[in-house]
Amino acid sequence: QVQLVESGGGLVQAGGSLRLSCAARGLIGSINTMGWYRQAPGKQRELVATIASGGRTNYADSMKGRFTISRDNAKSTMYLQMNSLKPEDTAVYMCNARNQYVPRDYWGQGTQVTVSS
Repeated sequence: QVQLVESGGGLVQAGGSLRLSCAARGLIGSINTMGWYRQAPGKQRELVATIASGGRTNYADSMKGRFTISRDNAKSTMYLQMNSLKPEDTAVYMCNARNQYVPRDYWGQGTQVTVSS
């Protein structure tokens, strides 16, 4: 089993920065790709960024140039550095991890990010 715990959310002003963390615990050897997703009130969950175990990354177009995803496999932790935040970035940000052996995904509980105008 794998458990994911997010942290680092909070309230920031537009143009500010936050760094989110996702700590993975349990059978972390089964994890391949990890990623960040977000869901704003009244909207569907959307992709923010993903990162494979080898370091390859993928970003949603609106996040390119502002957000940076990374992972420290030794610490079993993934990060999302968020710069130039906009009010439209306000959402619950959720950590995701994919099992490399079976079609199974793990999700964290989410951390709230609120960007004021």
